[in-house]
Order: sequence, then structure tokens, then C-alpha cells
Amino acid sequence: MRRTILIALAVAGALAASGCAARGTANQAAAPAAAHQHPAASAPAVAPEAPPASAMTAHQHDLAALTAAAANQQRLAGQLARARLATARYATNLQAAKAAGYRIITRDIPDMGWHFLNPTIKGFQVTRPHILVYQRHGKTWQLGALEWVFAAKPATPPKGATYGSFGAACHYKDGTFVFRTVQEKCPSSSPQSGAPFSFWHPDLVTLHVWLWYPNPTGLYDGTNPYVRPFNHT
Repeated sequence: MRRTILIALAVAGALAASGCAARGTANQAAAPAAAHQHPAASAPAVAPEAPPASAMTAHQHDLAALTAAAANQQRLAGQLARARLATARYATNLQAAKAAGYRIITRDIPDMGWHFLNPTIKGFQVTRPHILVYQRHGKTWQLGALEWVFAAKPATPPKGATYGSFGAACHYKDGTFVFRTVQEKCPSSSPQSGAPFSFWHPDLVTLHVWLWYPNPTGLYDGTNPYVRPFNHT
């Protein structure tokens, strides 16, 4: 019995020793890993660096500029739509334009057309252009462009707008005209046709908008190569 107890104690001691050794080995193996992981685990999180205040301000300005540009573009599109709707009744009906007060001020100007002015329109009105520009083919008339005229270039033109000019001139009933700096120098009748005098105007700034005929050189360009076939027809 004593031998059995001694053997059991010896086995238990061996198991305990091996267990302690195993734990010690495991602890030694885990210790380097823990030591390796500890700095990263215990290191404080590094916050991302904030952008400079100047960069934030520039970004905000860029965003505001884009927003303003989009709003202006939307506003311009709305104005063009209103102008087109308001002049739709004149698109192929010159008589309707004349009944509304438009009268000839120039005969055909190459790559542009025949100009009809409504002298009762004052100031700038999106839905009431001062001038309608027509193309003519025989007895058929097609509205090509709307035109607004100004005594001076507007301070805030539409984006992309290009302006033309029309010098001071004397106009006659048949659409002929001659350039004169003052009305007192206007002949009483047209030097070209003998038609009676109609009116005189000073130097003008002009804005063509090709809403009724496509223009490959731009919506606001003064001339249009696509209407060249209508020249002098």
C-alpha cells in the first residue's frame, strides 16, 4: 500500500511538474507575442490630420460657385423657353408679326435675314424681343432669330453671350437704310429706292438669339451659315 501511494504521489508529482512546465513554456511562448502585440494595442489612436482652413474655404467657394452657375443656367433656360413660347405664333406667320406691330427695318442681310422691329417695345422684356429676324424663300417666311437692342452693353450679360453692333442709321419704309450719325443728316427719301423716311436710331448694341433656327456657330452669334441658302431669295 505504501508503495502504491508513493507511486501515485510520484505520478502526480510528475504530472504536476509537466503541467507546470507546459504552462511555463506556454507562458514563455505567449509572453513574446503579448510583448509584441502590446505596443500596438496600447498605443493611442492617431486622429487624421485636418485639412488647412484655407483649403476648406477654397472648397466652399468652389461649391458656392458651382451652385450659382447651375442656378444661372436654369434661370437662362427658363427665359429662353418663355421667349420661344411667346414668339411661337410668329414662327411661320409674318402677317401675325406685322399685326402685332413689327415692321421692316432692313431687307435681307447675308447670313442673317430680314429684320422687323416693333418700335412700341421699350426696355428689355424676355417675352417681347425688339426685333424678329426672318428667312425668306419666295413667299414663305421662317422666323430664325430674336434680337434685342440696347443703347449700351448690359452689365450682366447671359453666360456665353456675344454682342454685335448696328451703327446710327436712317431707315425707310421699304427696309432700305443709310448710316448717318444724326437724324438731321437723313435724306428725306431712300437713296436706293426713293421710299419715304421712317425713323432714325443712334448706335446700338445688338443681341441675336437663334431660337427658331439652329446655328452651328452658337446661340448668340450674329450670323448663321445655315441660313446662307436663303440669302437674296
